[in-house]
Amino acid sequence: MATKPTIAFSHLGCEKNRIDTEHMIGLLAEAGYQVDSNEEAADYVVVNTCSFIESAREESVNTIVELAEAHKKVVITGCMVQHFQEQLLDELPEAVAVVGTGDYHKIVNVINRVEKGDRVSEISADPTYIADHTVPRYRTTTEGVAYLRIAEGCNYRCAFCIIPHLRGNQRSRTIESIVTEAKQLADQGVQELVLISQITTNYGTDIYGEPKLADLIRALGKVDVPWIRMHYAYPTGLTPKVIDAITETPNFLPYLDLPLQHSHPEILRAMNRPWQGQVNDHIIENIKTAMPNAVIRTTFIVGFPGETNSHFEHLLKFVKRHEFDHVGVFTFSPEEGTPAYTLDNTVSQAVMDARRDALMQVQQPISLKGNRQCIGEVVDVLVEQENPSTGEFIGRSARFAPEVDGLVYVEGNARLGSLVSVKITDADIYDLYGHTVEN
Repeated sequence: MATKPTIAFSHLGCEKNRIDTEHMIGLLAEAGYQVDSNEEAADYVVVNTCSFIESAREESVNTIVELAEAHKKVVITGCMVQHFQEQLLDELPEAVAVVGTGDYHKIVNVINRVEKGDRVSEISADPTYIADHTVPRYRTTTEGVAYLRIAEGCNYRCAFCIIPHLRGNQRSRTIESIVTEAKQLADQGVQELVLISQITTNYGTDIYGEPKLADLIRALGKVDVPWIRMHYAYPTGLTPKVIDAITETPNFLPYLDLPLQHSHPEILRAMNRPWQGQVNDHIIENIKTAMPNAVIRTTFIVGFPGETNSHFEHLLKFVKRHEFDHVGVFTFSPEEGTPAYTLDNTVSQAVMDARRDALMQVQQPISLKGNRQCIGEVVDVLVEQENPSTGEFIGRSARFAPEVDGLVYVEGNARLGSLVSVKITDADIYDLYGHTVEN
C-alpha cells in the first residue's frame, strides 16, 4: 500500500482562519495523512492565507513564493483565494490547488485529486459552510486556550471592510452544537474559551429570527471551563439582557471587545457603520455602570477618507474621556472592491501614521494606570509559556485576551496550561509581573 503524503501548514491571519486550519488538520489526520509542523519534511504545504489588507496579502504571497522556491507543492486556502478566486491559479503556477473559505472541509478530496495529477480549484462563489461540533479539529493554540466559533460571515456592509466578500453573510451555529463543542474542549483540559464571530452580538439572528447571545451565554455557563471570553461585541447589541447574562454567569469574563472604529458621527456615517457616533458615549457609560469591573478593549481606524484634524481631535478626546483598558489603532487601508476604495479626500500615509502614533501616546498612560491598579492584587493567571533559561513562566490574567493584549510574567512554581494564583508586584504599559502564591 502506498504511503500517504506528509502535509504541513503555514497559518496566516486571524483566529477565524486558525479554526479553519485546525479543521483541515483534523480532517486530514482522520483520513490517514501525516501532518507535520516541519515544512521541509512535507510533501505538500497548505498556506491558509489572509487578504484583509494589502500587507496581509503581501505576507501571503511572499510565503507562497518562498515555498515554491524550496520546490514545495503548495495548496493555497483561505481569504486570498476567496478574494481573487481563479486569478491565483493563473498567476501562481506554484500552486497545485486553491481552496476557498467556504470549502476547507473538502481538503481531503482536494489532496486526493492533486495526488492523481489534477490541478484543483475548489471555490464556492458565495461561502455558506460553517463547521460544527462533528467536524474533526486539531487545536494549534497553547493547551489551555481554544477559540470557539459561534458564527461566520457578516451581514453589515461597512465601507472599508471586505470581510463579507471573503466570508459571506452571517450564518450561526445552533446553541446545542456550540455547547457540545465547548464540552469537548473542556474535556481536553481547556481552561479558556474565546467566543468569536464577525459580530458576536448578532449571534443567532439568522437561524432564530432574533439575537440569542444571552441564551448562549447562559447555556455555556453550565460547561465546566473556568474562563469564557467574548470578542467582537457591537455596542448596540450589548442589551440589558446580554449584560445580565454576562454578570450572572460566573465563568463568563467581564471582558468586552468593542470594535468602535471611530467616535465622530460624520466619519462613522461615511464608514457606513450600523450605528452612529452620538450613541457611543451613552452606551459605554451604561456598560460601565452595569459592569463596573468590565475590562474594555476597542479598535480605531485613523485616516479614513475625509477625516479632518477636527474629526481626529474628537477621537483623541473620546479616548481620553472613556479610558479604555486596551486600544488598537490601525491606519486606513483602501481595499479594492469596497466602497471606501473610490472615496475622495484621502489622507496621506504620513498624516495617518502621525495620528496613529498620537492616539497610542494618549492611550499609553491610560493603559499604565489600569495595569498599575492591579499591583497588590492576587489574580488567576493562565500559564502558557516557560522561559527555560530563567524558569520564569508567562501567562495571562482575565484582563488580557490571547494574542492582542498584554502578558503576566510569573516567578514561582506553575504548570503549563493551568490556572495559578499570582500576586501582582509590578506593572508597565502592557504587562504585569508577579509571583505565585498558595491558594
